[in-house]
Amino acid sequence: MIRQAILAGGCFWGLEARFRQVQGVVDTLVGYTGGHTENPTYRDVCCDLTGHAEAVQVDYNPDEISYQDLLEAFFTFHDPTLCPSNSRIYTPQYRSAIFVANDAERETAEQVIAFLECSGMYECDIITEVSDAGVFYPAEEYHQDYYRKHKVDITEDCLC
Repeated sequence: MIRQAILAGGCFWGLEARFRQVQGVVDTLVGYTGGHTENPTYRDVCCDLTGHAEAVQVDYNPDEISYQDLLEAFFTFHDPTLCPSNSRIYTPQYRSAIFVANDAERETAEQVIAFLECSGMYECDIITEVSDAGVFYPAEEYHQDYYRKHKVDITEDCLC
């Protein structure tokens, strides 16, 4: 049985491209969630008019990858802090967030974050929010699978 996770961590193009390479991920869809506007557009989200984050809906096979392992991969794909060293200015649409569907997912997300906080992996506090999943609005078609469509290689130097 395929399950879904909704995760936000910066630009959805790069995040989606990374998840597409994870064993057990069967599909992805980029879009917007966590805000207050129905049917937001990319322009509205980027202008911070909606409260939404750019996010990726990840369909995964739990027989191949657990929710915990998926979250652990997520944290390797982006810097969930506001450390000066990451050169990222906080913008709500690029926030780090895990949108959970139930109490078990919330508990797992909070445990993963707590472990990472204690691990010393990051020099600053993790600011990833854990929120209840709401409506996920798919982004415009030209954003879907953007890296593949534009033949962009996924390297450490090439992530938006």
